[in-house]
Amino acid sequence: MLVTGASRFFGGNVAARLAAEPGVERVIAVDTVTPSRELRRKMGSAEFVRADIRNPLIRKVVEGNDVDTVVHAAVLTRPPVGGGRAVMKDLNVLGAMQLLAVCQKAPSVRRVVVRSSSAVYGCSAKDPAKFTEEMGARTPPAGWFARDMIDIEALVRGMARRRPDISASILRFAPIVGPRLADRGVQYLRSPITPTVLGREARLQLLHEEDAVAVLVHAAQRAHGGTVNIAGDGALAMSQAIRRAGRIVAPVPFFVFRTVGRSLMGPIMRGFSGEQPDYFYFGCGLDTTRMRTELGFTPRWTTVQAFDDFIAGAALRPVFDPAWIDAAEHKLLGLIGAGTGART
Repeated sequence: MLVTGASRFFGGNVAARLAAEPGVERVIAVDTVTPSRELRRKMGSAEFVRADIRNPLIRKVVEGNDVDTVVHAAVLTRPPVGGGRAVMKDLNVLGAMQLLAVCQKAPSVRRVVVRSSSAVYGCSAKDPAKFTEEMGARTPPAGWFARDMIDIEALVRGMARRRPDISASILRFAPIVGPRLADRGVQYLRSPITPTVLGREARLQLLHEEDAVAVLVHAAQRAHGGTVNIAGDGALAMSQAIRRAGRIVAPVPFFVFRTVGRSLMGPIMRGFSGEQPDYFYFGCGLDTTRMRTELGFTPRWTTVQAFDDFIAGAALRPVFDPAWIDAAEHKLLGLIGAGTGART
């Protein structure tokens, strides 16, 4: 098996997990950057090869080692430090194009698993309660990451048409959270007062980082091809999420949240990717029936559990104790119920 993105969280941990599987004979982990000492130690028997998937020489790695399974986990959600949009697209789209072209030509390759994202569905007021895999974006996504994922998925489907003997799987992940990825989204909750969109309650569906790694490992050994939504059970309203983090909600009009907010709200919103403001406004629900019935995977963490673990890893000091709000709500509901009963 070959795993891309070995120096990053997903690639390195997937390679480590696969190397520990008794049924996996050999794992080759590739990246342009050498993994950290800790990650390299965790990878165990996995072999690291310094290689760039954008370079045609990646073909020597695939064909020279008779690779039968490729797990492409190396995607960037935002431009790298010191790079812009062109660098991000080069790494994401052109990298996937070269890698998939090699997979198409290599006779040994029989399975390809590609990490994608629910960002391909976009976010708009026209969205269904839950997207199935056959549905597309009701409003074309504007974010760079979403557009890259759409292009990569098209490349995977093109390879599958030309090589029908390859089992090509696209895993569309819900937003991924967890203690080791706390720095990726915690800036939104770093301030004691958290801005939300006035008059809108987005419903969030999340995936824990451990489940994201586990499903890539699972798919590398069992996937039969096709596109699959991957998300934890349940959903979380935006106001609930902010309350569970111990923050105070500050509703603002959407045009302020999306435009002026980037300038006025400092680091809270300046670091947002193009998809995040729309996601915090509309949310995105995923139908995960195919994940369970066809892929045969059940996440260990629910959406609420994943969010709570993410907040614990972020080490945020709450402005107030969320348990206090819960107690106040229960007391208020009790008083309302008592008053209604007295009138009847």
